[in-house]
Amino acid sequence: MPLQPVTRRSVPDEVFDQVLSEVVDGGIAAGDPLPSERRLAEVLGVSRPAVREALQRLAQTRLLDVRHGGATTVRDFRRYAGLDLLPRLLVRGGDLDTAVVRSVLEARLVVGPGVAALAAGRGGPALEATLTETLDALAATDDDIERQLRALAFWDHVVDAADSLVFRLMFNSLRAAYEPALEALAPVMAEEVGQVGAYRVLTAAIGAGDPDTARVAADRVLRPATTSILSALSALEES
Repeated sequence: MPLQPVTRRSVPDEVFDQVLSEVVDGGIAAGDPLPSERRLAEVLGVSRPAVREALQRLAQTRLLDVRHGGATTVRDFRRYAGLDLLPRLLVRGGDLDTAVVRSVLEARLVVGPGVAALAAGRGGPALEATLTETLDALAATDDDIERQLRALAFWDHVVDAADSLVFRLMFNSLRAAYEPALEALAPVMAEEVGQVGAYRVLTAAIGAGDPDTARVAADRVLRPATTSILSALSALEES
């Protein structure tokens, strides 16, 4: 059995995750009042300061409506939460949430080609050299996890060249959600991160300053693995 690093989590982290799970799973419905700090501390067996810190963080993610002097109520996370919540939703209780995985893959397939097109229009030959160096490193390793990291580095450069703050923040959130699951996703992502030739076609299109070809090439990089994983998720949910 491969040993894993021991992760020590703070008490507020644990409180945050438990309350988050109740909100996301519907244990506490949108619009319902949250139990008081004192009651939560009693039920969870922790201190009130730990509960207060966790609730402050939940409020920052826009999951709670905190009214001074009144009840703290739960918000509908689907309407109010931002992408910063995504990493917390992808892996809960040590398991991947397949619905969230599907959403990440679908978003990646839609956004990736658009980002590549922008990079082609704004990146130029200098970016081609950087991307080629990254792909050379990808081609030099047989380790599936290392390949994923190299592929992430490739897209990091592409997003930089797209010069879009919104796409950059989206990429940051998607990457933060994706990286904790690298090991679990290694078998299913091997097809995508191993197709160095397809990445090189995309690199050439970006270097040539050809947005239309870059868009198509990016779709060809992302779509096969996306389709395979989505099919596997559907089969898993139906079994």
